[in-house]
Amino acid sequence: MNLFMKHQLIALLLGACSLAGANAQTTTKLTATKANEYGLIYTLPLTTFEVTIAAEKTVRTPGEFYQYARKYLNADPILAPSTSWRITEAVIEPLAYQDENERYLVTLKGGNGTFVAVDDSNFPVSINDDGYEPETSGVVKPVRVAPEPTVLERPVARQAVTPEMIQSKSSAKRAELAANKIYELRTNRNEIISGQADAMPSDGAAMKLALEQIAAQEDALTAMFLGTVQTSVEVRTYRFAVPADGEPERSIVARLSAVDGLVAADDLSGAPIYVTVSPVSRGQLPLNEKGVAKTFPKGGVAYRIPGTADVSVDYDGATLARGTYEVAQYGVVFGLDPALFTSKKSPAYLRFNPLTGSIRELGTLGE
Repeated sequence: MNLFMKHQLIALLLGACSLAGANAQTTTKLTATKANEYGLIYTLPLTTFEVTIAAEKTVRTPGEFYQYARKYLNADPILAPSTSWRITEAVIEPLAYQDENERYLVTLKGGNGTFVAVDDSNFPVSINDDGYEPETSGVVKPVRVAPEPTVLERPVARQAVTPEMIQSKSSAKRAELAANKIYELRTNRNEIISGQADAMPSDGAAMKLALEQIAAQEDALTAMFLGTVQTSVEVRTYRFAVPADGEPERSIVARLSAVDGLVAADDLSGAPIYVTVSPVSRGQLPLNEKGVAKTFPKGGVAYRIPGTADVSVDYDGATLARGTYEVAQYGVVFGLDPALFTSKKSPAYLRFNPLTGSIRELGTLGE
């Protein structure tokens, strides 16, 4: 096959792979046949990371009668409105993207239906093993939690307010009436529980409902003195790259603002959230019996021997998340003899890690 025809074949195969991935969004089986001149193409990945951060927002609001909380309830109320944020969780997830410099056309001629399975990004998944499903990262990301209405924003708050409280124009008088209503509700609850109420509920279900209504109204009236606390959780995901020079690197991925919560890295209204990527090990080429690095075999089935890196997320002197991960950029590319997979007697199978292009398992079919 001349060079021009080879380039045409590569272009056609790449287009087919891209189209299959875009449409099906599933693992695609590429079989080496005479029609494609037994040439199959895949791309090795590079590594990037995402960090997902959850920040809890707490809104404290004074009640209408906060000035009278000590007098009537002997309790300390919320004295002023405030909003605060705190980071509750951070999760690191490794991801892969295409290495345009590591795209391979592998010729697997002579086998009986030899194939390569690739994923949506054309990363190799397996050879001669269509039952292999790579394990996912297993990362469970935090989820957003919307703020729920406070007890004073619910219908029960209106039910708890007496006509006298509505009619009174004096804040002190309304507070006194509200306190009296709280004590009345407590008395009613005690009478129901002890069986001494004038109008006892007819059965257990009715008693439960009555006690729940009393508790809800008491909570609403108490909130008018002590105030309310409303919480919610915001979640943001940020992507950061592996340092190109392979040196430890600390960067600001986002910031936490006391007012606005999670903000961009360049928003100086917030305190920095740092991500640190530190190389731990480098992938090494295998050695021959003389201790010399082997050379890439002719027409070899390329795979990555990755390195590793320590990745951490830190805020305000505390580590939020940390782990050691395989990193493609810190590795080297080597290859296996294609004849391993086209043997008619005992063909081999190969399972890749699609995140790095490394080998997870190599064996012989039928073993």
